Amino acid sequence: MYRRHFLTTLAAGAALPARGATPVEAKDWIFLDNGEVKLGIKKTSGAGVAWFSHSGQENLLDHYDHGRLIQQSYYGKEDGSRWGEKPWRWNPVQGGDYQGAASTVLALTSDKTTLTARIRPRNWAGGQLLADCEMEQHIRLEGAQAIIRFRFRYTGTETHPVRQHEVPAVFVHPALGTLVHYDGGQPWQNGALQRSQPGWPNESRRIPEGWAAYVKADNTGVGVYAPLAKELTCYRFGATPEALSACSYFAPLVQFAITPGLDFAYEIALATGTPDEMRAAFAKLNGKLLARLPGAAAR
Repeated sequence: MYRRHFLTTLAAGAALPARGATPVEAKDWIFLDNGEVKLGIKKTSGAGVAWFSHSGQENLLDHYDHGRLIQQSYYGKEDGSRWGEKPWRWNPVQGGDYQGAASTVLALTSDKTTLTARIRPRNWAGGQLLADCEMEQHIRLEGAQAIIRFRFRYTGTETHPVRQHEVPAVFVHPALGTLVHYDGGQPWQNGALQRSQPGWPNESRRIPEGWAAYVKADNTGVGVYAPLAKELTCYRFGATPEALSACSYFAPLVQFAITPGLDFAYEIALATGTPDEMRAAFAKLNGKLLARLPGAAAR
């Protein structure tokens, strides 16, 4: 979902403002925790990833609505749907639709450090459950990282045009206002990192190393490594981090057509810390995660 942005940051070391109900008291959450990192999913948002942090620390993600999670989101042909007053298109989303109807969790199993879910997604603007689409999510905690394998299967008969897809959509707490990534010609050689505060509407960035992070004023935050992608879209929306509408967003992007029989899977990694710490963690995973476009050979 291509949505909102935010303009101010917190002082170093300041607590993140609360956003919604206290997650640990909410019955729809499942948490994984290995003593190094903590990850939470919301059963009422398609099992979307809604919490990530060091163990015992504050949540770094945004889960204000069904669109704001770390989650799968794909795009197809115009279908006559409207997002409010805006014409939209076929858009299977893991969390649910923009009017608040959740996707359906078909199956979910977990233990202390792993979780597997199957989800029937909703069409973001149209609102209907998509009987010809199924998503899967396999999560495992490995040391100070979370590894997530996403899968999307399409059994419909429509042939959709080539579109950009979010792999995945990433919404973080709006107090994390500085986007950090590498945009040079020698990936994984410890070249200088780029820092910026995205505006509104969407902006683009190159990510030759396949990762990006948002950090707050103390230079710590959360990052996502999606080796399949070499570019992303991003924005920030809202006046203050306390505003419920405020958010910080990016999504690594790939392009392909959704066609009958599509079975697409890829892996990402989540990490938290300083940009240098996250980059070092992601470098160790270089070449080890599933990163294959439909019809392409594994790499």
